[in-house]
Amino acid sequence: MNIELKLNKKLPDLPEGYASSVREIGVDTVDWRNCPEMFVVIFIVGSRGDVQPYISLALEMIRSNGHTVRIASHGELASLTLEGRLEFYDVGGVPKELMAYMVKNPGLLPGFESLTNGDTPSKKRMTSDMLRGFYRSTFCPDQSTGRPFTANAIISNPPAFGHIHIAEAPGVPLHMSFTMPWSPSTAFRHPLANILESNAEPGLSNYLSYALVGMLTWQGLGEVINKFRKFILGTDKLSSRLGPSVLDRLKVPWTYCWSGSLVPKPKDWKENIDISGFYFYENQSNYTPDKELVEFLRSGSVSIYILGQFRSIVIDNPRQMTEMIFEAVKRTGVRAILSSGWAGLGDDMDIPDDILIARGNIAHDWLFPKGRIQAVCHHGGAGTAAIGLKNGLPTIVVPYFGDQKFWGEQIHARSAGPLPIPYKHLNVENLTEAILFVLTPRAQVAAAEMGRQIRAETGEKRGVDSFHKHLPLLNMRCDVDPTRVAIWWSDQYCLKLSGASAGLLAKEDKLDLKKLAPHPELSEKGEKGEVSYASAELDAV
Repeated sequence: MNIELKLNKKLPDLPEGYASSVREIGVDTVDWRNCPEMFVVIFIVGSRGDVQPYISLALEMIRSNGHTVRIASHGELASLTLEGRLEFYDVGGVPKELMAYMVKNPGLLPGFESLTNGDTPSKKRMTSDMLRGFYRSTFCPDQSTGRPFTANAIISNPPAFGHIHIAEAPGVPLHMSFTMPWSPSTAFRHPLANILESNAEPGLSNYLSYALVGMLTWQGLGEVINKFRKFILGTDKLSSRLGPSVLDRLKVPWTYCWSGSLVPKPKDWKENIDISGFYFYENQSNYTPDKELVEFLRSGSVSIYILGQFRSIVIDNPRQMTEMIFEAVKRTGVRAILSSGWAGLGDDMDIPDDILIARGNIAHDWLFPKGRIQAVCHHGGAGTAAIGLKNGLPTIVVPYFGDQKFWGEQIHARSAGPLPIPYKHLNVENLTEAILFVLTPRAQVAAAEMGRQIRAETGEKRGVDSFHKHLPLLNMRCDVDPTRVAIWWSDQYCLKLSGASAGLLAKEDKLDLKKLAPHPELSEKGEKGEVSYASAELDAV
């Protein structure tokens, strides 16, 4: 979304206390590391690259605390969870269709074509279906095994728009997490907002960009969300004033999974916001490079890997694009590997001896380490940028949409790459300059230092710690057995009780189960015939 902010009169500066300290209710500041085992559902909307970091987080939650973790996402991504002891719940939605919509509408408002060809109504129907799917994922049994499940807490990325609304209805703790900034700050703009021109102060322009993105998102989906709130959750509708800013207004806790060496935590992000470090998905498959790739690497130093991630983008003239890349490589005098993702680039052409066009996917965790290449060029997705920087590779970013330009800007700000080159502006001259830049000692040293810092971080562990630290554990633990989560409230004893404790007391005839109330109010409201959260938990016990 391109923004031109032209104020008729000067706005006052942000007040001194615009980002005041946050007091979180019910958190255990002393013993938060002793967190009871619980059922956690992670809402993810996006592609494989969006799901994979949270699989890594989920596995750490299982290893370190024994939590039962369910990934709720698109059905075609279910296979990603098979390597770990993870549950998966299919919420619907097709990542390729969502990606295609983003390609057609790089901003937040749909273009004329999307409004007239049915894309926008289709997107709204898909969102509505996914909202219901996310809601059911918090209490429905496992779709494969039938094992009961009740969410004691929710972790969600922002594009899973049901997050705060689903958490509000039963009173389940919510923890937001993402791979790009979503919380207002004067330090940098919203990654989806490209500020072309502004006569406001830079910090104020950055801060206002978050409100603009929120308002435009709500303008597109607010009606869908409010129908979901009213008819499924049984909660009140939100106004266009309150809806866009509800996460920030309620100071919901956040964990941002990137390295502070790349984007440090801004001063106006307070106690409810943490930066953990990157989550790296360790692929368990045994990748074997093909003979042609191995021979090319053995025959001489490879300066750069040019990674094509534009399969959904129609390249008007693939031959011209290929010739442009070949010429830039020739001018710099380097040897390069091009991935096959460049929409068939190199087909029916004579390929220079100093260029290899790789067929099939190359595992980044095999190619990037051990000095096999010196630099990388790609679209600027957070996950690809992370693995490249982890291995100390200077990076050229050629962004197309979304947060890609933001990451290119951050890499450049740390001297680990040139300014990002928007895809439509890519030419021989600027690609040549970019390749020469990433091979300079300045870029090599900056990227190597960032890689050293990233490798020293324990992102997943810090992510789990952040989740536990912000939970209202003082309100969640069973009063009889604090190692368990309370799901019942007894008026008779004024106690919070786990399913096991309630069952034992009932067995001793000291408690009438019929007189218990869910703690918090966990019974569902909108989907008739479904089991309640609390009864599912008791059945599991």
